[in-house]
Amino acid sequence: MSANTLRQGINDFVIKVGNVNGTGSASANELLMKAIFRMGVPVVGKNIFPSNIQGLPTWYEIRVTGEGHAGRAGGVDLMVAMNAETYERDLESLSPGGVLLYDSTWPRPHFLSRSDITVIGVPLSKMVNAAFKVARSRILMKNMAYVGAVAALLDLDMQVIHGMVEDMFKAKQKLIPANVEALALGFDYVKENYEAPLPFHVKALDKTDGKVMIDGNTAAALGCVYGGATFGAWYPITPSTSLMDGFQKYCDMLRVDEKTGKNKFCIIQAEDELAAAGLMIGAAWNGARAFTPTSGAGISLMSEFIGFAYYTEIPTVFFDIQRVGPSTGMPTRTQQCDINLCAYASHGDTKHIVLYPSDPGECFTMAVNALDLAERFQTPVFFLSDLDIGMNDWMVDELTWDDNYQPDRGKVLSKQELEEIDTFYRYLDVDGDHIPYRTLPGTHPKGAYFNRGSGHTKYGTYTEDGPEYKEVVDRLLAKWKSAADAVPAPIISNSETKASFGVIAIGSSNGAVNEARQKLEAEGVHLDYMRIRAFPFNQDVEDFINDHDVVYVVEQNRDAQLLNLLLIETNVPREKLLPILHYSGEPLDYRFVYKELLEATQMRKTA
Repeated sequence: MSANTLRQGINDFVIKVGNVNGTGSASANELLMKAIFRMGVPVVGKNIFPSNIQGLPTWYEIRVTGEGHAGRAGGVDLMVAMNAETYERDLESLSPGGVLLYDSTWPRPHFLSRSDITVIGVPLSKMVNAAFKVARSRILMKNMAYVGAVAALLDLDMQVIHGMVEDMFKAKQKLIPANVEALALGFDYVKENYEAPLPFHVKALDKTDGKVMIDGNTAAALGCVYGGATFGAWYPITPSTSLMDGFQKYCDMLRVDEKTGKNKFCIIQAEDELAAAGLMIGAAWNGARAFTPTSGAGISLMSEFIGFAYYTEIPTVFFDIQRVGPSTGMPTRTQQCDINLCAYASHGDTKHIVLYPSDPGECFTMAVNALDLAERFQTPVFFLSDLDIGMNDWMVDELTWDDNYQPDRGKVLSKQELEEIDTFYRYLDVDGDHIPYRTLPGTHPKGAYFNRGSGHTKYGTYTEDGPEYKEVVDRLLAKWKSAADAVPAPIISNSETKASFGVIAIGSSNGAVNEARQKLEAEGVHLDYMRIRAFPFNQDVEDFINDHDVVYVVEQNRDAQLLNLLLIETNVPREKLLPILHYSGEPLDYRFVYKELLEATQMRKTA
């Protein structure tokens, strides 16, 4: 195939690596992505991996996007096929004009069955088997060899890659020569046997200055440390486990007393999610800023304790890193399927504050928001991320911190304040803002009260009297409603031309929606966009919907959960809201959103 039939484009293409889980390919793929980032070129990385330990297919997708888009593109331009079991699937995934790179140690003539792609064979196994004697080393070095081959095809800076290898193995210097040798095997073979670089390749830019590559769970963990959290309880569950791993790591760095060597934090791995929630509630009642990371299955198990924290008004933070359900579902796939679960978690009448971060940058800031809001409003707060945000690396602005930050501890009575009042009543709305004062154990005898999940009056005494119970839960509802003006406000982006159509999305859908809208705008299809960042919704949300003839709600679940939440919690007409739903478990791509919005708006215009 001649070069002019290949995909063209500098810094605008998608690489996908198909491999087998457990072969050590993750480090090689990350090296590849971060090398491009260090060349000043924006990238997006998505890891699609199985829930077992090893043996099943895994893919890693790298979007090279000189324009700095944040979402998936859809389609594949360079497929690195390293798993024989998925060869056919990998071949089919290639876009016309794409390139398939495979291990030609074992020839695969059927790869030539597609006339619209180019096949490049590199005898990776043969080369590494000759160069390395240890079986495990051969597997690992084959990964580095394909990185070298890709580097040659895409014109990556080998000095950058060598520098990253040195950084990667700075604690194990003896491994550096072997990895450099493996890189050279793949790089040199491609240079000697093929025309390289390809017509689509990487060209150094300066668009990553002031940016970092970080995943959402790590950023949220760092936000918890900076936001003053001192207690975390958890039970391991994909995809939230790395959040607590990050919290442990940063606490070990920042929360150990220099003089005594004692920890100024507490992390407990509980026997299950229910116990984790109970431990967190106990710590928060004692005055610690406390949280638990989990996923939808964990939220389901924590439901009774969530209701207890809501009714007894104990400030707690639940990090729900969403994955595919129901039941165990697909634990290593992403969705936005806990929207309704978290809004109304637990039995009885409950409504909760929920935050919707869109990337790791917001995971950092909103972790702090969540801790502040929980204590200000004395209530559970849900931080609703997802696997795509939580476990994938994103390019975001460098995280910054205001050293003048003071935690919002809310209405907590001190010893002196308790001494000055006649009587303390835990659930009495003294100031008319629906938020009572709370006390911490051991502060003063006047601040003691009996905490129970059963019916209580505004004075904190037990009751089964209907009007007394109603007075308390009505105040809880008023308190929740008042949070609408305290949570992060929606971000609205209006078209340059007055638009009759609007789009609403939350969380990780943002990148794909922004890019699709940008492409549609260039084609004369005008759409205003509102990204909702929190629940309860403020007045801007209802106003945005009312200002448009039709609003398309883009979300990643089957049942249009966000759309239905909008219908329940606003007074907008049902016919104004139309769903655009994506729920395969793979991260949302802009081409899907573009196609759906284009077809929907064209249909409306011709109706």
